[in-house]
Amino acid sequence: MSNPTFSSLSHKSSELAELPHRLRPHYSNFLGRKSTSSQESVKRILLTGHSHQAWPNIARDGIIDAFEDAARHVDDKWGAVFDRAEYVREEIALLTDTDSGEIALAQNTHELFTRFLSALPLKKRPIIVATDGEFHSVYRQLCAAEQAGLLEVIWVKSEQSELLAERLSDALKKADHRCAAVVTSSVLFQSAALVKHLPELAQKCLQYSARLFIDAYHSFKIVPLSLNGFGEAKKVTYLSGGGYKYAQWGEGVCWLRVPDDDMIKPIFTGWFSDFAHLHHPRYNEQGQANSIAYGIRGAERFAGSTFDPSSIYRAASVIKFFREQKLNVHTLRAISLHQTQLLIDGLSNIFPVITPLSADERGGFVAFKVENAQAWSESLRQYQVFTDARGSALRFGPAPYLLESEIQEAITRTLELHQERQCR
Repeated sequence: MSNPTFSSLSHKSSELAELPHRLRPHYSNFLGRKSTSSQESVKRILLTGHSHQAWPNIARDGIIDAFEDAARHVDDKWGAVFDRAEYVREEIALLTDTDSGEIALAQNTHELFTRFLSALPLKKRPIIVATDGEFHSVYRQLCAAEQAGLLEVIWVKSEQSELLAERLSDALKKADHRCAAVVTSSVLFQSAALVKHLPELAQKCLQYSARLFIDAYHSFKIVPLSLNGFGEAKKVTYLSGGGYKYAQWGEGVCWLRVPDDDMIKPIFTGWFSDFAHLHHPRYNEQGQANSIAYGIRGAERFAGSTFDPSSIYRAASVIKFFREQKLNVHTLRAISLHQTQLLIDGLSNIFPVITPLSADERGGFVAFKVENAQAWSESLRQYQVFTDARGSALRFGPAPYLLESEIQEAITRTLELHQERQCR
């Protein structure tokens, strides 16, 4: 995966400081809300961009368009829905250097990962190699499957992320041809550390005829990622992500790149997977059930069932807005690195930094090691500074619409809170 350095991104500091001012009016519904106790506007500093970025105002138009199409076409609306879905898939394919026909959509990544697991030959290859730093969607499902006796997991420590791909390769080698898949993130959700050398890991998976599942949620729209450098190993590489975080699409729009060359078929399958044969007889002349069929392309084989299409409309509107504002992934990466550096510079003197300091190794947020991190997050919320906590990690996630003055205000509030606690 391509991870350009901060210095290689052609954006001046003045340009990065000006961009949020230009974007602000487009996010007014999220950034300034009326108080519940008065009619005064309350300014919120949303440093939860790594979890849920604000939606641009245009997202509302997408939701209204979904309603209008439903009212206009009733049950015939699905043609319009699928057109929007293809527009979203084309955007994902463009960003990952894949093909839209390989992009399966779903309401969440858990659905897609479970579908992936159900397609693996676990009777012959019962082992999954995975990092212990995966998000709950993956970690919990693997634990549940292992506890049910469906598979065995080799957990690989996620510390020292620069060596993580090598340790995963070593675990794969030990499992040999009993390993069905290797599972890793491209950016770790607890630390924002980039996982390097994924193309080499994919080559190792190809060597052992195992699949590679990459959770790219914390890369999508914030760290450039591409499968171009994977070569032949592209045919065993599954790449997953979603729009809830840096893409600003909101809930309900997640995706999985399914290689056309790998014809595995999920047992956890939806009826959208085979529109072409829906009206074929279910039984043969001997009264036996016919085998179910699957679509040919990856997106078809891993399709689900009926879903709420408003999320697709919302995503399509935001994609169009990003294109109009020239918010490509390189611009988003540049401003993210600029903003996260401000946070590191402002708070690293009071908190140990969990996130890598190097721009080459850092994702889209900064995590600090803080005792009682959840309590800190709640205290900052009283000042309208929104952060979140994961265990002992207090996480600050900037976004392209945040002003430098807001980031500095959040730093100041955190320093003041630290001083108050020191004096107790």
